[in-house]
Order: sequence, then structure tokens, then C-alpha cells
Amino acid sequence: MWQISFLIFLIPFFIFVKIMIRDPRTLWSGVSFFWMMTFLAVVLFLILAQYTEWLSAHPGLIGILTFLCMLAVISVIAFPAVLILVFFIEGIRVVRHEGMKPSNLLSMLFSILLYAYLAVWPSIGNLQKNSFGTTLYGVISFSAVYILALLAMYSISAVLNLVHLKKKRNADYIVVLGSGILGTKVTPLLGARIERGIELLRYNPDALLIMSGGQGPGEDIPESRAMADYAVERGVDMEKIRMEQKSISTEENLRFSRELMDKENPKIIIVTTAYHVFRALILARQQEIPCVGFGAKTKWYFTLNALIREFAGYLRLTWKRHAVVIGIAAGIAGSASLVRLLGLLRMFGNIF
Repeated sequence: MWQISFLIFLIPFFIFVKIMIRDPRTLWSGVSFFWMMTFLAVVLFLILAQYTEWLSAHPGLIGILTFLCMLAVISVIAFPAVLILVFFIEGIRVVRHEGMKPSNLLSMLFSILLYAYLAVWPSIGNLQKNSFGTTLYGVISFSAVYILALLAMYSISAVLNLVHLKKKRNADYIVVLGSGILGTKVTPLLGARIERGIELLRYNPDALLIMSGGQGPGEDIPESRAMADYAVERGVDMEKIRMEQKSISTEENLRFSRELMDKENPKIIIVTTAYHVFRALILARQQEIPCVGFGAKTKWYFTLNALIREFAGYLRLTWKRHAVVIGIAAGIAGSASLVRLLGLLRMFGNIF
């Protein structure tokens, strides 16, 4: 039996490998990885089941496996509570360190909404006692589960696109995306991006370093100018730097930086903060810019909040296809509810 399961496992495995080799800048990288790992778990379970007799002769090994299984089950059961707690605590830390701004409340708001859905929503009113309430609850539940599943796949895909076996890529261009400056000074977050770009330049000495960022409100000079000065202060030759000074968004960062590239079919590295890499790669893919992404580290408490913001940005890019999925589900649920209602009316009509 496990041999058949192993052959089935090879299907998502080869799909995953093909996606990662061809172009991992898609949510399908996370989806294929999830199903590959799911089928791998099934194969391992069947192998253990088939060799139960052999395992029975090794009680120590059985104890370890039992403990791991119990740990896995407890983790799955406790996961929602842990998720709510982590996002809420980290949300408080973001507010304490970064201030009470709407963008800093995302992780806390996410934890509150998740708690409301899991603990409060099922107990509200008489939702299960009438057809409309049941349908509404079903549609909202499907939407919540669908969005959470998307967030999970987005997170997996984002991590996969941060994994690189080597830093030497024979790159032609290393594009560092701007993120705002204070007057003429580079912020710590932007500084981490530039440091990462400089590090990659050492591994790709023939590349040009493109600093990408225009001048926004509260900035005395273009971001790219401040970024270039920061890199020169750290030993980078100005001749290795190009400045893109028109962009005010990630999409424009990519488009205007591409216009500065002279080579045909260039090998491009995009550098930004780790949580921002995947969405930047998606935008690059939409512009047909071939590239890989490297992430600069940032503080953990800020990463969770920023991840939700990045996911919201992804939803803005792809909302139509997801709205269609939820709309189809709502239509099916509504049709089923209408059929039940017509059945009840017909039954009462026959009685009277």
C-alpha cells in the first residue's frame, strides 16, 4: 500500500520541483509544497503501519513516535489559540515601539477578528435556527477559512522564495528597493536592505547596484541619493551604483529600474526586507521581469504586522479571482437555501 502512496506522492513532488525551477514567484509554489508534504506524511504513516510488528520489538522507538504523534495532535488543536495569542502580543509590541498608527494595528486586529470568528461568532443569536442564518454562517465560515488558507499558502510561498543555496548568481544587476528616509538620513530598515545589497555585490562583483527610490513627503533628497551615499560610505565604488529617482511605489521601483538596465536578458537580484520580497517578486512577474529576491532581516515583532500588510497588498492585486471563488460558494449556498425554502413551502401547501 505504501508503494502506491509513494507513487502518488511523486506527482506533487515533481510539480513542486518544476514550479521551483521554472518560476517560484507564484502562490502555487506554496500550494504544491503543502500537498507534497501532506502526501509525504501519508507515505510515512503507511510505512509505520506496515512495519508495526518490527516496531513492537523496539518499545523505545514506539514511545518516541507516540510522543511525536501526540505533540503533532496537540499542536494542531492548540494552533488557533497560539496564533491568536502570538499576533495579539506582537501587535501590542508593535504599538509600543512604532506608535498608534492604523498600519501598526493590523496584527492585533487580525487576532481579535480570528478570536471573534472562532469563539464569539458561533454563539451569536439563533444563526443555526433558521435557513438564512445557517446560510450566512456557512458563507462567512467558508470565506474566513478560504482567506486563512490563502494566508498560509502566501506565507509558505514567501518563505520558499527566500531560500537560496548560494549568493553567487552571476548577476548583472542588484536592485535595492527604497522604503523612505528621514530628511537625508537612511532609516534602519532601509539600511538593512542596502547592507544586504552590498553583501550580494561582493558575491557578484560584475553586477551594478541600482538604488531605487524617488523623493517623497518629508524627504529632502531622493531616497536613491541617500542610499547611494550610504553605500559609498561603506566602501562601494560610485561607478558601481546607478540611481533610479522617479519611483514612489514598489511597482514603479521595478519598472523604472528595469529601464536603467542596458543588457538584454539580464540576471537580476531584487533586494528588499524579507517580508516584502514575495510581493515584490509577484509584481516583477506581472511586469515580465525575470529575477530572484533576497531579503534583509528586520525585527520579529514588526515582521508579523508587516506580513499581514503584505498579504493585504497581495489580495488587492488578485482580489477578482478570489471574489469569484467566494461568490461561487455564496451562490451555491444561497441556491441550496432557496431549494430548502421552496421545499418547505411546497410541503405546507400540500398540508393546507
